[in-house]
Amino acid sequence: MSWLDDFRNEVTHAPPEAVSGGLAEAFRSDQTPAFPKMVANLFGRSDPNQRAGLLNRLLGAIGPGAMAGLPGALGGLLGSGEVRPEQAANVSPADVEEIAAHAEKQDPSVIDQVSSFYSKHPQVVQALGGLALTIAMQHMMKRR
Repeated sequence: MSWLDDFRNEVTHAPPEAVSGGLAEAFRSDQTPAFPKMVANLFGRSDPNQRAGLLNRLLGAIGPGAMAGLPGALGGLLGSGEVRPEQAANVSPADVEEIAAHAEKQDPSVIDQVSSFYSKHPQVVQALGGLALTIAMQHMMKRR
């Protein structure tokens, strides 16, 4: 059985808050890439609805006052209310990395919000790779 099989098994049996906490632990770990880089990777592997959901969480953490710090079109995403899947299609993973960096500075709890969101999409989370998933699994197993 591989670590990926172990992760899938753990996610299926763990309570959602344990999965979310495990992801947050992996996002905050100094053994994994920075949160913005990991989120950009997940965004690149997400479907259009997941992309829009992620952007809505990140932009919500930034708030309208800090939107001026985002590059051109990205700042306009909030102007229309919630980001829709077709709008999210025009955003690149590099843009998401920048948005995530702004969001984390404005509201560090965005890591918990993104973790909660992706805990409902474990098939996408597999893209984080072995070390991040190992950290997440260790945390989930402690919370059982």
